[in-house]
Amino acid sequence: QVQLVESGGGLVQRGGSLRLSCAASGSIFSINFMGWYRQAPGKERESVAAMVEGGAADYADSVKGRFAISRDNAKNTIFLQMNSLEPEDTAVYYCKIWARTLQPDITEEYWGQGTQVTVSS
Repeated sequence: QVQLVESGGGLVQRGGSLRLSCAASGSIFSINFMGWYRQAPGKERESVAAMVEGGAADYADSVKGRFAISRDNAKNTIFLQMNSLEPEDTAVYYCKIWARTLQPDITEEYWGQGTQVTVSS
């Protein structure tokens, strides 16, 4: 069983910064993909940032140059550094990974519980 625990959300003023963390626990053999998504009220969930196992990262146009995704392999933790935040960034942020476990030997998708980010103007 793999669990993801997110932290780091909160209330920040326009132009401020936050760093989200997503710690994965369980019998993880490897993490093949990791990503951050967000869902604002009344809108569909959208991809914000993604990183594949080799380290290549991709970002939504709306956050390029402001957000950065990273990982700590030793701690199975992924991060989202968010700078120059705007009220439009207000949403619940979710992390997602594709992870392989050995018992059983499967690769599955796992989601975090979500963390609220609110940017005031």
